[in-house]
Amino acid sequence: MRAYPKFRACAAHVSAVFLDAERTVDKAVSLIGEAARAGAAIIAFPESFVPGFPIWAALQAPIRGHDLFRALAAQSVEVPGPEVRRLCEAARRHGIMVSVGISEATTASVGCLWNSNLLIGADGAILNHHRKLVPTFFEKLIWANGDAAGLTVTDTPIGRIGMLICGENTNPLARYALMAQGEQVHISSYPPTWPTRDPGEAGRYDLTAAIRVRAGAHAFEAKVFNIVSSAVVDATMEAAIERLGADAVRILKDTPQGASMVLGPDAEPVGDVMTGDEGLLYADIDVGLTVEPKQFHDVVGYYNRFDIFRLEVDAAPREPIAITAGEGRSYPYDGELEPDPPRPHGTA
Repeated sequence: MRAYPKFRACAAHVSAVFLDAERTVDKAVSLIGEAARAGAAIIAFPESFVPGFPIWAALQAPIRGHDLFRALAAQSVEVPGPEVRRLCEAARRHGIMVSVGISEATTASVGCLWNSNLLIGADGAILNHHRKLVPTFFEKLIWANGDAAGLTVTDTPIGRIGMLICGENTNPLARYALMAQGEQVHISSYPPTWPTRDPGEAGRYDLTAAIRVRAGAHAFEAKVFNIVSSAVVDATMEAAIERLGADAVRILKDTPQGASMVLGPDAEPVGDVMTGDEGLLYADIDVGLTVEPKQFHDVVGYYNRFDIFRLEVDAAPREPIAITAGEGRSYPYDGELEPDPPRPHGTA
């Protein structure tokens, strides 16, 4: 008989210690313990939580952002790496799953970064490592394109978990790829705010409204629970932005910020919706509640036409080099050197 897990989820509506990976991981480790003590089986952190979201790319011309980019590159983390190992150890020690957004670095380049998300098991193992497929708008100045190696659903004791980063939740093909792998619980991670215009202009981007639309759309279409975690603007981010001038600070403070929530398969919030100040949001999830709505619209089952529509995903990782192993060069040496041949007289 098929079992449907019940568990408590935690969405971490929190800020990074901006551009400080070590202190941000310290904070994450503390929150992981707090969520576990509150009975949560999983805690989800925001987009690029370690070491913070590069909001400056929206607030000034690219030629002004070199110092901040260097700081981000220096504080971005490798997978695996010491910061990630600490997060894995905290998950194992407290017996809780962890979803965390990181700015990912690589030993192949000092300037190539990815906007990534890790899913860590309660045993401390990395279950999934997803790189954002396409950085959004001004993020293209910071991060490289990802790949589909992590565009997968992970079977866990609390259900089949998929995850997408911010604007990826607007991509119907990426979302369908997770639906078609039997996703039951979706994790969405977001930045603290998303400036696209001066806050006083018509047409400014309201991140909370956008989250509510796209998170609800995926929950309703996939018939899944959607755990949404957004970051918060704090004093460490404001201090870093102050060097850009008063106008940048004004835009940062006046642009609508994001929200954290958990939505059910009917697209309605399960419990509270958190905005503003930092905090941990908890919601109790019963995966069994995803079954009945599938009777109405099951887009990966009977409510589709697979003879008409087809989606193919290339999940190969995109690496800068592929090295084929070989036997290498051979330099036989038996321990004795052959004497040099005699040279004709008068030659060098």
